[in-house]
Amino acid sequence: MSTMTAGRFIPEREPKRLFHVTNSMLATLRRGGADLSQLGIPALPDKEDGLELWEDVAVPKANARALAWTNSMKAANHDDYLKWRFADLDDYQRPKALQGWLDSLVQAKKERARPDTMHFIVSGNIGSGKTTMVSALGNEAASRGLLVRLVQHSTYLAWRRPDGAPDGMSRYEVRRRHVEDPDLLIVDELCGEMDSLQKEFVRRETTDLVGSRLASGRPTAFSTNLKGDGIKAILGERLLSRIEDRVYVAKVVGPDRRAPRRTLDW
Repeated sequence: MSTMTAGRFIPEREPKRLFHVTNSMLATLRRGGADLSQLGIPALPDKEDGLELWEDVAVPKANARALAWTNSMKAANHDDYLKWRFADLDDYQRPKALQGWLDSLVQAKKERARPDTMHFIVSGNIGSGKTTMVSALGNEAASRGLLVRLVQHSTYLAWRRPDGAPDGMSRYEVRRRHVEDPDLLIVDELCGEMDSLQKEFVRRETTDLVGSRLASGRPTAFSTNLKGDGIKAILGERLLSRIEDRVYVAKVVGPDRRAPRRTLDW
């Protein structure tokens, strides 16, 4: 081999044997959540502890799903809510009901069945702790290997408008990420800050979201400040009836957590 040839020889850039998996390829596959057990490669041992997964979920895939949940929370500016678990909730925030519903979702996933209760609605006044509740649900679900995403209702609708999606995503990619992919979707602030001028677009897009997830047997949790009549005025009676089908409603009656600790003199 000449000096010139030797200088151009870089092992990392040379053609590889057929079916040879390099370390770089492994790192890329792990970041993407690939099931490396299909290649005969064991999961990373230091990330197995603490995950209660059903049988067919590999640890690398579970870690990728947990990252998807974290990213959706950051996109909603809910980083502070990533710390909450059921054990941190007060009794009026219904931790046992949330835990029971999550257990039923995991069991249905294990059995490849449709959950008996498809929707979980958290309803209450502003500042009563609804977002904390659904965040705890998402945190717990992600830790058990479910693919979970949270999105605010108004944000999802904005992303579905022409040229409204972030990071160069298409409208189809927004829909796939939130409607087709998640095992559990959490829609925060259902019908929040909406008026009658938006009715046609809101109803069309929300009907697609709810109807498609129902048809595929994928559960959805909602939080809202509105009561049934307020939601019906925006979404319509037909769509509300679809949401109310096979639903558990948790009404939150508690103190306003956002209120100042002392009266402010304005």
